[in-house]
Amino acid sequence: MSRRHRISAQAEPHCTVTVCRGCCCGTDTIPGVDHAAQLAALKSELASDARVRAVNCLDACEQANVIVVQPSTTGRAAGGRPVWLGLVNDPGATADIAAWVRAGGPGLAEPPEFLDLYAFGPSRRVRRAIED
Repeated sequence: MSRRHRISAQAEPHCTVTVCRGCCCGTDTIPGVDHAAQLAALKSELASDARVRAVNCLDACEQANVIVVQPSTTGRAAGGRPVWLGLVNDPGATADIAAWVRAGGPGLAEPPEFLDLYAFGPSRRVRRAIED
């Protein structure tokens, strides 16, 4: 087994949190939000519990700022599916998302009640691009 494959296999038990930072998310298009602080908070709070990555654009600009929480391997086996969250422009919402991911995320932990306010379904094309 190659070193890269071992590292990948070790990371599998954790959720992956994808943060859009493209044309609308993470820019002045959404005023009054400290986008850098949002990403830094997620990376800091989830450093040992999830893989946090920023991507250029998730093509869901009308929902900026977008965060996608993908379940861990165990969470997926328990029925968890990726959760798309839009309009995440409040530090409290970001903290609640981090707490949910630390508790196990999709499939393993009951989502916080607020999640319904932010959850949305992207187009199939967009969903395939990130979930594969």
